[in-house]
Amino acid sequence: MTDLTWVWWNWNILADLRLMLLYPFMVNLFEAGTVIAVVAGIVSYLVVLRRSSFASHALGHMGFTGAAGAVLFAVNPFYGLLLCTTVSGTGIALLGPKASLRDVEIGTVLAFVLGVGLLFLAAYNGYATEAYSILFGQVVGISQAQVLLTVEAALPVLAVLALFYRPLLFASLDEEVAAAKGMRPTFLGVVFMLTLAVAISIAVTVIGVLLIFALTVTPGAIAIRLAKRPVYAVTAAVLIALFVTWAGSFIAFYEVEPTSFFIVTLAFALYLAVRAAPAARRLATWLARVGHPPRRRERAGPLPDGPNAVAEGASLP
Repeated sequence: MTDLTWVWWNWNILADLRLMLLYPFMVNLFEAGTVIAVVAGIVSYLVVLRRSSFASHALGHMGFTGAAGAVLFAVNPFYGLLLCTTVSGTGIALLGPKASLRDVEIGTVLAFVLGVGLLFLAAYNGYATEAYSILFGQVVGISQAQVLLTVEAALPVLAVLALFYRPLLFASLDEEVAAAKGMRPTFLGVVFMLTLAVAISIAVTVIGVLLIFALTVTPGAIAIRLAKRPVYAVTAAVLIALFVTWAGSFIAFYEVEPTSFFIVTLAFALYLAVRAAPAARRLATWLARVGHPPRRRERAGPLPDGPNAVAEGASLP
């Protein structure tokens, strides 16, 4: 690893990329990461608007139960993960029509599903490596078949988002007004939770269940502070998700720490920078005022009256 580190510190990015792409697992990582970042970036904006961050977190943990059950029955963990997240997401959407009232329902379902997952792990004879890899992601183990599976899962999500984007956006901003205009908030809630469930199912391949916030929440939280118009905000969220995924994968190639750590760290650093920028501008304005206090404008008094008064600018005889 010494030679690779030497190249990294010389910042020869093009040479580094050519070197990375010689390894099939890095090609698979960049391909899967790109698809995941696009889907997660779009969904993250809706997650922030609908105040569903806890739902995103809970669905990831529920997906772990599905993966554990799939391992127990000798099935691909991704299918168990997808099944559990979609069923749980649909149940959450049906239990609570308003985003602000879902915390109790989500917490109740989450506790039960995690208990079932513990039962699956206890019943499995051996070490459930595939199930545990869902918790932290398995970057090195991404195969070409998993990349194709990720693309196949992402295409329906993108199609649904394109079809229901405007109603979802309207309902996310104000559910009561959307209902008054004839939209069905419960149906739109189910559509949103299903898209979120699939997005989480494909994102855990790279980021893992425990760090799912990095792609399904943080890009949207950053974008909503950078842009007011939804189109610009969604575009910003996708670009942020792509940047942290690519940059985190790039850095992890030369380091021993997990890829998920770098992706999460970059996303968190960007979020801190966006949050700190307004405070920094206010501080700079205050320092400028302290260093250069405004001058008081002296008001001129009335001109003296009488024969001896001389107008300003007049010459004496």
